[in-house]
Amino acid sequence: MIENSILRSILLVLIALVHAGVAIRTLLDPEQSAAELGYTLLAPNGYSEMFAIYIGIWLAIAFLCMLASVRIELSLLGDLAAVFVLAQSVGRLLALVKYGLPQGPLLVFAVLEAVGGLALCAVRPKA
Repeated sequence: MIENSILRSILLVLIALVHAGVAIRTLLDPEQSAAELGYTLLAPNGYSEMFAIYIGIWLAIAFLCMLASVRIELSLLGDLAAVFVLAQSVGRLLALVKYGLPQGPLLVFAVLEAVGGLALCAVRPKA
């Protein structure tokens, strides 16, 4: 385990920027974002679900990471951010068993999620 508040804060900000970036991109071009993920948006329910997850939840993760980065002494905030990020990795592992590896940009996101979440667990704020 590494005790370094600055490094943990940097990790949190980077994770926040990635999640916010994906959310903004989805807001600006939901059809292209959906196509890259293997989705086709055909009806209001599809858009609603896409916006709920890739804008709503991802902005919430970004906000949590930013809050944790400025309140670094509250390690629980960063730990909760790690749980949310790693929960995505767990879901991808469950899909991997039956459907295989994600492809294209989603494979990059899957690796970034796993590395970022595990790094948050490994880097602790200084006591």
